[in-house]
Amino acid sequence: MALKLTDTLVDGLALPDRGNKITYDTEVKGFGCRVTMAGARSFILNYRTRSGRERRYTIGSRPDWKTITAREEAKELKRRIDRGEDPMAAVEADRNAKTVEDLCDRYIEEHLPRKRASSAADDRAMIAHYIKQDDPKAPKIEPKLRHLKVAEISFSDIDSLHRAITRRGNPYRANRVLSLLSKMFALAKRWQWRTDNPCEGIERNNEEKRHRYLSPTELTNLIAALATHKDEQACNIIRLLLLTGARRGEVRSARWEQFDLTAGVWTKPGSTTKQKTLHRVPLSAPARQLLSDLRAKAEHEAKTQNAAVSDYVFPGRGSKGYRQELKKDWRELCIAARLVDVSTVTDAKGRQRTVMTPNARVHDLRHTYASMLVSSGMSLPIIGALLGHSQPGTTARYSHLMDDPLRQATERVGAIVMPARESAEVVSIKGSA
Repeated sequence: MALKLTDTLVDGLALPDRGNKITYDTEVKGFGCRVTMAGARSFILNYRTRSGRERRYTIGSRPDWKTITAREEAKELKRRIDRGEDPMAAVEADRNAKTVEDLCDRYIEEHLPRKRASSAADDRAMIAHYIKQDDPKAPKIEPKLRHLKVAEISFSDIDSLHRAITRRGNPYRANRVLSLLSKMFALAKRWQWRTDNPCEGIERNNEEKRHRYLSPTELTNLIAALATHKDEQACNIIRLLLLTGARRGEVRSARWEQFDLTAGVWTKPGSTTKQKTLHRVPLSAPARQLLSDLRAKAEHEAKTQNAAVSDYVFPGRGSKGYRQELKKDWRELCIAARLVDVSTVTDAKGRQRTVMTPNARVHDLRHTYASMLVSSGMSLPIIGALLGHSQPGTTARYSHLMDDPLRQATERVGAIVMPARESAEVVSIKGSA
């Protein structure tokens, strides 16, 4: 049925019994009004592309669009079609455009398996809390990027999120989220989801490098606390950290197959190291003794329980994996070793209580190991090799600790060049006027 459409005629079209019905216009071919059984009225244009494909484009609905305006829009669309354009292609492209949620899902599926387990877990946490915000415990932060199109994300969207996380008192975490988003959008460019990276040029929060080492007194206190702490496994993990300078994850996930106790070598596979390369380190006699004792104990317990020895040096409790957490034990050890900052806080009812906050982290044991190497006169390249650093600049953070061994070295030269006299007279040198 074809009629010259007018506002009055369109508004008076009868409702179909089911589905929808289209009344076409006599003036513009393919232009018509579609009426649904629910009473919705919208202007449409049927057309055929140059390749012969039949399409239907929805111009707009009544009463938002007047009939005469919709007819003029249909004429313009037909002119574009004659030039070879396909109006519906742009609509479908927008409808099928990838969202930030799609980007997160593909990143998790394709990229995370290439990362270390701890790094992958951290990325998942940041995606859930700050990017997708699909974790029930996720903070309420604007802007919410989850449903936005990847191609439409702007510099200001990313910058606003970075500043919002910073305002919540997490400046370092804000930088980590920014780095994650930058990597995700770099992959989006590779996947041809967009042509640029909106994270480029955003100013990161300043981060002060941490230089915390246990002093001889603090180290003595910690060792004493280890001797009385109730969780023996946690204590042995910390002892091995102090003896090797390894990273926490490397020690917790260590397997027996990595150790040659006869040769005294720990071979860390690339899958467990931060630099992603195999790392061989020698073990000191105390470290070998500790591991030997742990192996003997594991074999004895396995024999008693008629079970196989765990593949892990520090097996998890009640599971086949390895020990996961040290937070509670580390806090208790810090309090026992007096590695805490003491402060007084007042609650809402005006009551005061004393709060002890650990001022040392488990990772500081790695710095402490390095500081002991420096104090014993080891060179930075040797220290870097023991710690598994891939860049000399990473080891250079310990250079300021080398004053004492350097002073001792230069004193030796001084003693050779100018041997000390039995009775030396100190002569005051006055500057000339």
